[in-house]
Amino acid sequence: MPARTVLRCSACDRIADDSGALACAACGELLAFVIESAAFDPAAIDATARARRASLEAHDRSGVWRFRELLPDVALDAITTMREGDVPLFDAPHGAAYAGVDRLAYLHLGANPTASFKDAGMTVAISHARERGARVAVCASTGNTAASMAAYAARAGITAVVIAPVDGISASKVAQTLDYGAHVVAVVGDFDDALRAVRALDPAVAAVVNSVNPYRIEGQKTAALVLLEQRAWRAPDWVILPGGNLGNTSALGKGFREAQTIGLTARTPHLGVVQAAGAAPFARAWRDGADLVPVRAQTDATAIRIGAPASWKKARAEVRASGGTVLDVEDAAIADARAVIGRDGVGCEPASAASLAGLRRLVAEGAVAADADIVCVLTGHVLKDTAYATRYHESGARYANTIVRGTEIATYLHALIGAPA
Repeated sequence: MPARTVLRCSACDRIADDSGALACAACGELLAFVIESAAFDPAAIDATARARRASLEAHDRSGVWRFRELLPDVALDAITTMREGDVPLFDAPHGAAYAGVDRLAYLHLGANPTASFKDAGMTVAISHARERGARVAVCASTGNTAASMAAYAARAGITAVVIAPVDGISASKVAQTLDYGAHVVAVVGDFDDALRAVRALDPAVAAVVNSVNPYRIEGQKTAALVLLEQRAWRAPDWVILPGGNLGNTSALGKGFREAQTIGLTARTPHLGVVQAAGAAPFARAWRDGADLVPVRAQTDATAIRIGAPASWKKARAEVRASGGTVLDVEDAAIADARAVIGRDGVGCEPASAASLAGLRRLVAEGAVAADADIVCVLTGHVLKDTAYATRYHESGARYANTIVRGTEIATYLHALIGAPA
């Protein structure tokens, strides 16, 4: 039986109408869906999800829509899907050794169709926009949201418009977005300036599909379900993830909480949210026990170069509920961690590696035990920013992998394996 979901204000709990508005009419805070039906059979949910994975229908094989009973209702013929959300959980021996823990796994959301975690939320946001008859979808973006919206809007027959500081994001992401046919409008300023412009738009004119859209969060929460499903519904001790605009933090926290309420899992993991030191207003607010004060963000991890995260209050509530923490790490630590993740044969974009860099610091400070059960979330694929990877390996940094030139190949191979020539 589908869940009965009600759209409410995340702060004052006022019921909101589903008109496309992004904020509460009473207090101005973000909206969120709340499951209000209590009659769930966790065994049936698990069995249904398993059966759908064997289906030939794309919406059944999606890691998002196979849990559609737990999502706001969207007509099947409006669903726009590319089998998103069906992402792997990899063991990470090199990452574990680097962080100083006994074992570690990566949940690689970069394995989504457009190579970032945004797809899990975008399929729901665009499907809802399509059902409403929206002709235009718009977003502010540091790159990944733009690419995701452009792809899903193209599949849905909706015009996509991206507002972005194109000089401050990966050229790979811009090229990807252009390939999918989106209209890209460059703005002077950063992501926060772009998002302010987008949030000022009339929702009757265009569907805004940033993570301030509650449908985005509903899709992204399924990453928690996919993680738990691959662990036979046993929650890890910690889930560590990068923190940018913080929609993914609020989404994962919500997903874990709902899974426990429904009876799919016995407990929820602690959430560890990691920001780049040059873009860390949430980490500073957490340390100070104060409200967030926006900053002008500066970091080479462009996907989390956000100084005024829109979802910080929702994210703070989820981190508190999980008994987790928030911290920041330097760009150099992120760069080294990204290279180490590559040694596990996985690879990720820079912002993703904040999770491993943050875990290493948490272990060193004694906040996370070496024998803890831990999952690091990787939010984007390595090919999202190849220029960053090239610069790192050419820099001579600690984990740089340099090209060998001007050597005799047979001699080199013998030396490599420790055998005489």
